[in-house]
Amino acid sequence: MSTSIDPIRLEVLKNRFASLTEEMGAVLQRTAFSPNIKERRDFSCALFDSHGEMLAQAAHIPVHLGSMPLSVAAAIRHVDLAPGDMVMLNDPYCGGTHLPDITLVMPIFCGSSSPSFYLANRAHHADIGGITAGSLPLSTEIFQEGLRIPPVRIVRQGSLDRELLGIVLANVRTPEERHGDLNAQIAANRVGERRLLEIIDRYGLAETTRYGQALLDYGESMMAAVIATIPDGCYRFEDVLDDDGAGNGPIPIRCEITVAGDRAQLDFSASAPQVAGCVNAVRAITLSAVFYVFRLLAPEDMPGSAGCMRPLAVRTVPGTVVDCTFPAAVAGGNVETSQRIVDVLLGALAQALPECIPAASCGTMNNLTIGGRDPRNQNLFAYYETIAGGAGGSPLGCGASGLQTHMTNTLNTPVEALEHVYPLRVRRYALREASGGPGQNPGGDGVIKELELLGEAQITLISDRRKQGPFGLAGGAPGRTGRNSLLREGQVLELPGKCSLAGRPGDVLIIETPGGGAWGSKPAVSEEGDHGRSDRD
Repeated sequence: MSTSIDPIRLEVLKNRFASLTEEMGAVLQRTAFSPNIKERRDFSCALFDSHGEMLAQAAHIPVHLGSMPLSVAAAIRHVDLAPGDMVMLNDPYCGGTHLPDITLVMPIFCGSSSPSFYLANRAHHADIGGITAGSLPLSTEIFQEGLRIPPVRIVRQGSLDRELLGIVLANVRTPEERHGDLNAQIAANRVGERRLLEIIDRYGLAETTRYGQALLDYGESMMAAVIATIPDGCYRFEDVLDDDGAGNGPIPIRCEITVAGDRAQLDFSASAPQVAGCVNAVRAITLSAVFYVFRLLAPEDMPGSAGCMRPLAVRTVPGTVVDCTFPAAVAGGNVETSQRIVDVLLGALAQALPECIPAASCGTMNNLTIGGRDPRNQNLFAYYETIAGGAGGSPLGCGASGLQTHMTNTLNTPVEALEHVYPLRVRRYALREASGGPGQNPGGDGVIKELELLGEAQITLISDRRKQGPFGLAGGAPGRTGRNSLLREGQVLELPGKCSLAGRPGDVLIIETPGGGAWGSKPAVSEEGDHGRSDRD
C-alpha cells in the first residue's frame, strides 16, 4: 500500500463504504413485499469501482456477494449505460447464479462520460416462473426454471421501463409481490447513490477513487498475509452430493489446493462432469465459495473487496458440475452445490490447519417451495424458504444448533408471518435432538419443521445430506443425515432429498435437517468411571 495513503482515512472510508451498503440493505428489507426478502433477508448489496471491482459489501449472503461482480461485469459489457439507468439481469450464464436471484446494477456518474462507480443489489424472488411455483424445480435444462433475463435496462434515465416490467410480471405467479420487490431494489440503489455522492462531495472524486483503489490493495495484502500462515504444500479433498434429482449420483466434487508462500492455487478440474439434474453450478458460485472460505481464515475483519481474490488462482473446467455450460439446469447449484464446495475446501484446509478448521456443517440449505391457489382468497401464492441445520464442531468448541450455515446467511420466516401470508400451518418447529455428531466438541443439532397444507399445492424439495452425513474431523463422528417425509391420512410416506409432489389439504410435510459433524474423538470412559472432560462439560 502506498505510503501516501493515510491509514486513518482509509479506515474511515472503508467503514463509510460498508455503511452505505448496509443502509441499502435496510431500505431493501423495509420496503420489500415478500416475506423471503423482508423477513428472511434473502438479499445482498455491494459497491463497485469504475472497472466493476467490488470495493465494499454488506454482511449479507455469501453466495450472492462473491458472484455479484460477474453480474456487474456483464452489465458493463452488454449495456451502454447513461446517468439514471439501472440494469436488471438474472441469467446464470451471464453473471448470475440461478434465476430467482435478480440483480439490479446502477452506474454512478460524477461529471464524466463514463461511470465512476457502480452500485448493485441482488434479491431472491420467491417466483420467477418456470414449471413449478418458487422456480426451483427438478429441472433438466434451464428453460424449465423460469424467465431468463439478460442484462437489460429496467430503468432508463430515471424512468421505469414499464413495457419490460410488464413482460416480467406476465411470466410470474405473484406479479404484485414481484413488482413490490423490484421497486424495493430500485429504491435501495437510489439510497446508495445519495450516500455515495455525499462521500464524494466531502472528500472529492479523486480522493474517493484513490482510497477505493487502496482498499483493493489492502484486501490483497491481508489475504496474502493469511495465505502465508498456511504451510506450503498440496492438500486434496473430495466430498459428494447425494444425487441430482434426475437419477444420477453420488456426484463427487474434488479440489486440490496448492500453497506456495503468500499465493494459493485451487484446482477443481477433477470434479464430476455436469449432470442432467439441477445441481450444476456456474463458475461464479465456485468463486463465491472460495472467496467465503479464505476470508474465514482471517484473524480479524477483512474488507470484502475484490482485492482479496488477487492472491487466489481458481481453475475450473467448463462442462463440470462446478463450472457448467449452457443450457444445463442450475436451480439447485446455487443453494446446494455451493455448500458442498465449502465442505470440500474446509476438508482440504483441515490438513494444513487442523487447529482452526471446523468439521462439516449440515451441508444443505434444505430448499422448500410450496405453491398453488390460496383457498382463503383464491390468489396464487409461492412460498420459498431455506431451513437451518447444525454447524460443525471445531477445535474451539461445539457447533451451534439450528443455524443457517456457510453460503446462506438468511433468517427463518417467523411463524406468525408465514401463517398470515400463506395457507400453511406450522405444526412443529424444534431442534432435532442428538442429530449433531458425537465427539470431543459435538456438532450442532438440526431442526424439525412440520407444515400442514390448508389447500391443494405443489411441493418441491431440493435438499442434500440425506444419504451421507456431514463429516467429522480429528476423530469426531459425522452428523446425522436429514430426512423428508409426508404425513397423509395417518400414513407416513418417506420422501427423497429432491422431489416434487402434489399436496392435499391436511397433508403434513416433515423436514428433519442434518446435524453438524463433530471435532475430536469423544474421551474414553475410564475404569473408575471418570467420563473425562470436553468443552461441552
